[in-house]
Order: sequence, then C-alpha cells, then structure tokens
Amino acid sequence: MSAAASNRPIIIKRKKVSGGDGHHGGAWKVAYADFVTAMMAFFMLMWLLNATTEQQRKGIADYFAPTIPINRVSGGGDGAFEGTLRLLADEGVLDGIGGADGPDVPVPIGAGATADEAAAVAALREIERMLVGAGGESLVSDRALRHVVTRLTDEGLVIEVYSLPGEPIFAPGTAEPTDPTREVLGMVARVARLVTNPVRIESHLATRPVTLADNPVWDLSHDRAEEARLQLEAGGIATARIEQVAASADREPVTDDPSEPRNERLQIILAR
Repeated sequence: MSAAASNRPIIIKRKKVSGGDGHHGGAWKVAYADFVTAMMAFFMLMWLLNATTEQQRKGIADYFAPTIPINRVSGGGDGAFEGTLRLLADEGVLDGIGGADGPDVPVPIGAGATADEAAAVAALREIERMLVGAGGESLVSDRALRHVVTRLTDEGLVIEVYSLPGEPIFAPGTAEPTDPTREVLGMVARVARLVTNPVRIESHLATRPVTLADNPVWDLSHDRAEEARLQLEAGGIATARIEQVAASADREPVTDDPSEPRNERLQIILAR
C-alpha cells in the first residue's frame, strides 16, 4: 500500500434514525386500550345492576369485601363462612349480619355456645342463603324475591314479605294473598321443614290516609296472619310448630311515612 493511500482520511457515515412522528408512535394505542377496557367494565356494571336482584347485588358486594366484620343479609363468599367474618370476643362468637332496613348489628351466638347452638344458627343461615340466593340462585322467582328481606337476629331468622308500590302482597282490603306471596310462603314452608324451630307470624298494615269510624285494620291484620299460617301449614309446617300468630295492624311502621306500601308486610320468624 502506498504512503498516499495510507494517509487518506477515513470517513465514517452514520445514519441517523429518528423516532416516529405523531400518529406513527404507539402511545395512543395504550390510551385507547385503557379507554376500551374502562368502557367494557362500565357496560358490564350496568348489565349487572339491571340483571340482578337487590339481594344478589349485596351478595356480590360482600364477595369482594369478605374481610369486613359486619355483613349484609346475603353474604356472597364461597368459603366456609360464606362471606362473613366470625369474631372471637370474650371467648364467644359474634357473627356479623344485619337487616336491609337498618344498621348492621352483630348477632351473638353466645359466650358459652354449645355445638348444638352453633349448628342451629348455621342451619338458619343456610335457610336464609337458600331463600335470598346468596350463592347466586334463589329458590323463588325474581318477581317474588323483590318482596323479600331476611335478617338473622337474636330472636331468630326474620323473613319479611312486604308490598311494593303497585305490587301488594295481598289483594287490597282482603286476606287473599297475591301470586308472589303464595310462592314465597310455599318456599318458606319448604325450607323451614329442614329445621324444627318454632314459627311466629306477624301481620302489619300501612296506615290508611283517611281515619274511619270503624277502622278494620285489626281484623284485616288478623285475617292475613291467619291466612299466612294456613299457607305455611299447607306447605308442610306442623301445626305444633306455630308458636304465635300476631296482628299488629298499623302500629309498627318501618318508614317515615306510615302510609307507604312498604309498611304492609308479613314477618315470619324462625325462632332461635
């Protein structure tokens, strides 16, 4: 190689590669994917709200918050305690459960609860689960389930069947139960045969907007309680288990307005 060739300057050409401009980049795809995912989640939420009952929605909510010590009426967990958390307190057991119409309160099983007592509470909870569909499926239709609220209290399992606006549980002014009421009473009788607890029946009415000289609320309330008793006995509950049939008329409203349809209700209690 000649000296002139060896002294020739070496030129290195570097090709500069620039980044994508604007729409050629990929950042917008990430943002779009997040948007589509959020919209899908939103429409799934709207579908669930429309396709489920109130009790099932509470079960779903409880399923995703299983560690709270106070639980609504329809624990949705799939574990041994079905979404509830039992707390040890003074060597007793508190099982959090509450009604749909009031604040949640713990239900004590007892400081010295025996195995039989604990089993009795578990049986009542299983009946509640079957009625309201805590596991996702109820034994009654959605139409009938709209009228039902359950809660486990110190007294026992309270099954409340109440009227809705335009959907009474009895034919107006009579003791003739509507189809949803018959369905609920039949199912209550069916599942109540799984236990031997005493049964108490209470009938409540809404206040009439006009005070009558001869107010029939006591007779009507009594007739409806008696009809509920007959329906339960026809469904298989032994007569000897019926401990109480009570007529409360319009004396115990559950809403601020005592004339609201919600106050017309039956309470069936499987006593502890």
